[in-house]
Amino acid sequence: MEDLKISKKKPSYPINDKLHNYLKTYNRNIRLPIFYDDLLRFQGSVVVYDKNEEDTLWVRVYYNEFEREEIDRSLKLVYSILISDGNEDIFKYLNVDAVDYCTFGNSKPFRVKVRNILNDNYTYFYIKKGDASRVYGLELEHMLSPYNLNFLVYKDTLIEEHIAGIPGDEFIKNMLPQRTESEKSQIAKEFVKFNERCMIRLLGDMRSYNYVIVPTHDFDHVVYKIRAIDFDQQSYEGKLKIYRPQFFKENYKMVELVRNRIQKESIDQYKIEERSIIAKRMLSYQNRISELLDCMHNDVISIPKHIDLLKEEIYNYTNDLEFRRCNNMGGILKNALDFVKRNYQGINMKNFF
Repeated sequence: MEDLKISKKKPSYPINDKLHNYLKTYNRNIRLPIFYDDLLRFQGSVVVYDKNEEDTLWVRVYYNEFEREEIDRSLKLVYSILISDGNEDIFKYLNVDAVDYCTFGNSKPFRVKVRNILNDNYTYFYIKKGDASRVYGLELEHMLSPYNLNFLVYKDTLIEEHIAGIPGDEFIKNMLPQRTESEKSQIAKEFVKFNERCMIRLLGDMRSYNYVIVPTHDFDHVVYKIRAIDFDQQSYEGKLKIYRPQFFKENYKMVELVRNRIQKESIDQYKIEERSIIAKRMLSYQNRISELLDCMHNDVISIPKHIDLLKEEIYNYTNDLEFRRCNNMGGILKNALDFVKRNYQGINMKNFF
């Protein structure tokens, strides 16, 4: 399979005042005690290895003793604001076990591990440099996918809750071959729907390491779902294929699974199901999505050559002239979502009468 080339050096776009006001309206913009840049002042680091002694591309960072106490307290407060009500009474039960820094990719996040010392339960959250593309991606995922997302923004710092699941690349390599025939068919179905969802909302670069597989035990079987975990490439690239996970070589095994397990008629059915679900979510979040798209329409989150290429490719895909009239990524995404909603409502009314 030919590998798709994406922009390795995608710029980080600032969060403008209009988007900050939107985030404030929906309780995403809250004063925080620590910034991303504060965590960059670490004094040393060691490589983090996985259970197989392979480099994870994360390093565990250390701070000098004069700053560590204040950083720990600030991170506990961030945890409390993100997960609870910001109450400091829980601090005595919390310990910051580790702060890890990722040297791979555009976002270069910090991963913070917080443990409850009473029962050893722990969780993670991430601190990243604020980027408008990522914020739009998180909000769209929250409204248009089956999953709610918890994140906070303060000035140029972004806090994200951890999304639990098995990394897609690890699952494909080590777990997929051992799944039952029924489970493989169900996973293939979910990949079709995930592929369609990413394309409709223009979420790019869903290689296998940018999504997780979430198994859920249900009565007498296991249900597998696919969740995106990286939203850096929201509405930036120009090639439509980059918004379709099926075209990445890292997902070849999943594509092969779909080809072997699902007939074309069923693939078309699952695509229609996903479009219909997205259309219903759009109607449920109608005002909020309109406000977000208005922010995106008045923002710069890509470059002219990507915008020109993408609107032409989507026009060729849909034959809808509205795409050729777009002059930014916000307009392209609005038309894409309107296209899905119009078709859903049109078919729905025909069935009604």
